[in-house]
Amino acid sequence: MALVFRIAMQFVGLLLSLLGWVLSIITTYLPHWKNLNLDLNEMENWTMGLWQTCVTQEEVGVQCKDFDSFLALPVELRVSRILMFLSNGLGFPGLLVSGFGLDCLRIGERQQDLKKRLLILGGILFWISGITTLIPVSWVAHMTVQEFWDETIPEIVPRWEFGEALFIGWFAGFSLLLGGCLLNCAACSTQAPLASGHYAGTMVSAVAEMQTQCPYLENGTADPKV
Repeated sequence: MALVFRIAMQFVGLLLSLLGWVLSIITTYLPHWKNLNLDLNEMENWTMGLWQTCVTQEEVGVQCKDFDSFLALPVELRVSRILMFLSNGLGFPGLLVSGFGLDCLRIGERQQDLKKRLLILGGILFWISGITTLIPVSWVAHMTVQEFWDETIPEIVPRWEFGEALFIGWFAGFSLLLGGCLLNCAACSTQAPLASGHYAGTMVSAVAEMQTQCPYLENGTADPKV
């Protein structure tokens, strides 16, 4: 029962980590980190991401323009690019390492210590990936709130608000953290027997040896040579 529970925990942790990694990649390139609605022109909607700014108009459609210079960006967007790249880069090796550490995988099934270390390493990589996703998303959200309530800006000036990418990024970061926690909990739980086939073979050998000794025990001798 403990083995089944641990395998289920490993699968859930790996699936959550995979989901968080995919959503983190989507968040990186989605141009909806900030939204801007113009009261004077309700048919025009502006969005901003890490790489470009887009405007949606009812007649023209969506038009996007990439940022010209990396150094000209606000500091939160520059740091967010680097951290999101780091998050995306750590997620893939985390999946590979954790995959090889699963108990259901036949490769290295007799090397339980190695599989345990692989699971722990994969969980740590997912933790770092989740943290490096939550930091830029939360930082951009914090700056957006500060600018929204800035009293030095006239009320007539439109204010940026939260975009959909921020919520996707939060969900991705917490999924990576939770997935890493489940993998580490599964790795640190009690180890099960090596394998059911090895255990069954040992039992069969013991039963056969007992059957061999039974006739001599009935004759009152413990040694088959007597």
